[in-house]
Amino acid sequence: ENLAFSAILSNKKQYNPDFYNWNRVKVRYCDGASFTGDVEAVNPATNLHFRGARVWLAVMQELLAKGMINAENAVLSGCSAGGLASLMHCDSFRALLPMGTKVKCLSDAGFFLNTRDVSGVQYIKTYFEDVVTLHGSAKNLPRSCTSRLTPAMCFFPQYVARQIRTPLFILNAAYDSWQIKNILAPRAADPYGKWQSCQLDIKNCHPSQIKVMQDFRLEFLSAVIGLGRSSSRGMFIDSCYTHCQTETQTSWFWQDSPILNRTTIAKAVGDWVYDRTLFQKIDCPYPCNPTCHHRVFTPLDAPPI
Repeated sequence: ENLAFSAILSNKKQYNPDFYNWNRVKVRYCDGASFTGDVEAVNPATNLHFRGARVWLAVMQELLAKGMINAENAVLSGCSAGGLASLMHCDSFRALLPMGTKVKCLSDAGFFLNTRDVSGVQYIKTYFEDVVTLHGSAKNLPRSCTSRLTPAMCFFPQYVARQIRTPLFILNAAYDSWQIKNILAPRAADPYGKWQSCQLDIKNCHPSQIKVMQDFRLEFLSAVIGLGRSSSRGMFIDSCYTHCQTETQTSWFWQDSPILNRTTIAKAVGDWVYDRTLFQKIDCPYPCNPTCHHRVFTPLDAPPI
């Protein structure tokens, strides 16, 4: 299937002024654990091979052989599970390239927060524990974290990012729509569906739900700020209800793209990659940013229009 190379992957200057003439590679994601899985013994009942770490290495070796070894600049980026992967593999990606290469990592919507859901349960922590166990991820998570914490904890960026030595840019919505749906108010924590309408469109949210989401934002910000100051870490935390902003043209670079400090995401990332200025900005809380494109979702069971 053909993939649209738009936004940060676009080869047109007017849509992607800083990276249009770069070599751009989309690494297809297929392992379910951000390329960390490596199960030695395959379960004969399912015959499922969770070996994303080997896929990652094979892809990197092929790209190095095709000329990436000669790159002057390299940016590892991704969104969602790919954003988590770009963070997890950041230092090891840096280690694959020669000393002289300028390497940076961009994590878009990959900063999944270790927090309790609306029923008070540590749902996402349990979920990540299951993923890490099923995939045998422990040995492929950053050693700087697993030497101190359990492997499942080291699947959360808030415990990994502080130790990353390669320059890292964290791009995330403070009200990440995937996290609101799957971490804050997953179906298990919302048996009567009280959050469903709110999750489809933030404008439907009840004031009490907005209050819960404001608390989520504060906890999210404290995790990001808790990484400590870094002169190489970029940051663009907007107050939009959305998920993934580098691969969609309207959020990346467009006439009405989301703006923070009079700056689009494309410009903030470009300035950081080229060392023009270090962008580290956190938006004021919802609904203060009129430039946000809040995602509106259609219910899965609704007939397609």
